[in-house]
Parts: sequence; structure tokens; C-alpha cells
Amino acid sequence: MPTVATTIAELHEARARISGSLALVPTMGALHDGHLSLVRRAAAEAETVAVSIFVNPLQFGPGEDLERYPRTFEADLKACDEAGVGLVFAPTPELMYPEPPTVTVASGPMGDLLEGAHRPGHFGGMLTVVLKLFNLVRPDVAVFGRKDGQQLAMIRRMVADLNVPVRILAGETVREPDGLALSSRNRYLGPAERESALALSRALFTGRDTAAAGPAAILAAAQKELAAADDVQVDYLALVDPDTFAAVPESHRGPAVLAVAARVGTTRLIDNVVIDIG
Repeated sequence: MPTVATTIAELHEARARISGSLALVPTMGALHDGHLSLVRRAAAEAETVAVSIFVNPLQFGPGEDLERYPRTFEADLKACDEAGVGLVFAPTPELMYPEPPTVTVASGPMGDLLEGAHRPGHFGGMLTVVLKLFNLVRPDVAVFGRKDGQQLAMIRRMVADLNVPVRILAGETVREPDGLALSSRNRYLGPAERESALALSRALFTGRDTAAAGPAAILAAAQKELAAADDVQVDYLALVDPDTFAAVPESHRGPAVLAVAARVGTTRLIDNVVIDIG
């Protein structure tokens, strides 16, 4: 069973006992095989793996699913034990934010694009808690999933811009056999909604299959798949630069990210694929 730290004193004591390299996998809990793939990636890079479990209120806006977000701590702890995790840090909101923070991390221009445009303040809250976790846990390496592609790009930018001594690694998106990207929010989907949600991955794969035709054709092919789906309200579909998440021009050749966000019923899902155009 991993050491569980719920206070900063317990975390410092547990961290002091770790003499070798340490990899951190930050999560909001409700762990699934996608999270566990990140744990395996972390274990390949460091002698000890730490997992943080914290539903961060700072990255949820008004009307979002903070209260509804699944909390399954006992099951999460069992999954961490079976995966060989050495340390679990599970703070409360009161511990992480004993008073409302007045100094936070600004997400910059990238934080206003795509997810940031639809969830104002989300990326500032996310970057703030990630930096706090880095300062508290002091990992050598941190692993994040490519499914949250814009998040990954922004964390890499923060680490570079602020000279944070943590190496950032990416874990590949894990999917169900039918293509649906694993997400803690998938449990909200009813059977019909889950079928409708497959339109997201179908659109991305169709766009990827059209890569040789260029950006406009990629977007058109993906949009056609989304338009044919029932009960799918698209927030955005965009083809962007992997580092800046700015839209790529029609002349772009090389790597790009095809990203989508949509509501299926009342559940908001995101997904993306990396495309080599040209």
C-alpha cells in the first residue's frame, strides 16, 4: 500500500524518505486506465512514483461540475497500490488554499484560446495548482496525458518560462476499443449518449485520414462527422500548432493537433489527435 499524505507535514516526512528519483502524476482522482498508463510511464522514468489526488476548485468556473465531479478515493487508492505507486498526496481544498489566493499563475495568451475561451480562468487555476504541487512534492519528472493537449502545452510553457526544475513527459491517450477516449466524465453518459460521443473520435480519425489534403480538408472532413451526430453540441473544432495552440494556416506542413470539445447531453468531453500534415 502506498504511503498516503493528507497534510503538508505528512508529505514532507514521506518525501524525506525518498532518496532516489521521483515522478509525479497529478490527477483529480476517479482513476481509470488512462491515469494508470501515466503511472506506468512514470515508473519507467523514476524509482518512485507519486500520485496526487485533488479536485482543484480553482480550475472550475461557475456552473461547471465541481460538486458533481466523481470522487472515488478508496478505489483510487486500491488502483495506486496495484500499480506500485509509492506515495499518494490527497490534500483537502482547505489545505491547498487556506485563504483565497491573491497571487496566481497567469495563463497568458494561450490561456485565452479554445478551452480557455470556453472556460475563462480555467488554465490560470490549473497552472496555479500544478506549480503548487511541484513545489510541495518536488518531483524530478511529471507525467501528463496528451488527451488534455492544451493543458500539456501550457504546463510545458510554464516550466520553461519560470525555470521550474521538473521534466515534463507526455502519456498517450488511452481509448476504448470503439475509439472513445477514456475520461472520468464518461460515467455520466447514458447508453445513447455514449453512442453519440463516438462522433468525437470518429471526427478526429476522419480528419487524420485526410491529412494529405491540407488543413481546410482536414477540418471539413471532421466537421462533416460531427454534423451527422445526434445530441452533440460542439464548442470548438480546431487544427492548431502543438506548441502554441494557435490555428495553423492553410500552408502549414508538419505536426498539428486536431482538437474538439463538445457537450453530449449534459456532459462536456474533449479529445484530440496529432496529425502530420503533408
